[in-house]
Amino acid sequence: MPILKETIKVDLGPRSYPIYIGKDFMEDADLLRPHIKGRQVVVVADENVAKLYLDSFCSNFRSEFELLEIILPAGEINKNLESFSLIIDNALGAGLNRNATFIALGGGIVGDVTGFAAACYQRGVRFLQVPTTLLAQVDSSVGGKTGINHALGKNMIGAFYQPEAVLADVATLDTLSKREFVAGLAEVIKYGLIIDRRFYQWLLDNIELLLARDFSALTWAIRRSCELKAQVVSQDEREIGLRAILNLGHTFGHAIENSFGYGYFLHGEAVAIGLVMSSALSSKRGWIEESQVEILCDLLDKIGLPSKLPEGVSPEDFMRVIALDKKSTDDGLRFILLRDIGEAVVASDVTPEEVLGLF
Repeated sequence: MPILKETIKVDLGPRSYPIYIGKDFMEDADLLRPHIKGRQVVVVADENVAKLYLDSFCSNFRSEFELLEIILPAGEINKNLESFSLIIDNALGAGLNRNATFIALGGGIVGDVTGFAAACYQRGVRFLQVPTTLLAQVDSSVGGKTGINHALGKNMIGAFYQPEAVLADVATLDTLSKREFVAGLAEVIKYGLIIDRRFYQWLLDNIELLLARDFSALTWAIRRSCELKAQVVSQDEREIGLRAILNLGHTFGHAIENSFGYGYFLHGEAVAIGLVMSSALSSKRGWIEESQVEILCDLLDKIGLPSKLPEGVSPEDFMRVIALDKKSTDDGLRFILLRDIGEAVVASDVTPEEVLGLF
């Protein structure tokens, strides 16, 4: 029997949607059926997730819906126009209409590409998120950010497009490699740093349980992360103001991914380094104690996440990549920094000299 532990609501008025968090319920068609409008369903997975879940997941829909299964190549390097086009080409070839529902089955890359395809196909069709990685369950599947990468920058092509529902089955995390699993913890830590000091302390106290993939601890961490993101997104859906705090560590992280080539670092690994760089910059401004930066580094080391850039990175080249970040405005780059643990702020007055001082 499926175990449904939590349902969280992302409150966006008529476009509100639920986040279901539980265990062993990914194949519960009754849970997703109310969120499917027509009879045509597209399920998109990458080649790795397809081997694990695609057949069993789709078996619950084949008798009731016209089902199209699409398998994408795996990896951040394939979060591109070719994967987007593959979805669109298959949907058009199958004659899908505007009542079709796209389902993203997999990690953040599949979710982002599938969501963007759904936003564009015939000017927008329904889509559902069924995230199978920790990073996707706590972050990328919630909030409606969809898109693909460009050679000059990460997520430079995309749209804000909300899903109809998110179904996070904690049982899928058992199949992740250690590297993939711990990469997702970077985003969990981010929530504590930006908005919930008590949650951050809970993470410090319970990290061993999370590393052991304890079901109760994981469910709580996913639930709290989703609650915090839902609160922010409900207030600022399109990142005009408050939502920018969710990008703590991401300006640095995206520059790291771009500099080393997509796939060299997992997204969560790059974000982990970015969290330290953002915290160090906050400390240099006198906003948080240097000891807090050390505590964060110790936590990341215990998890197995990187906390500093590899040697040999050119500061000047790094700055050129940062200048391309999509979070820049007419006034310059926006960095998310910490006034305190649990209190993030948007800083638009960071100078190149401050950033170079981190090297």
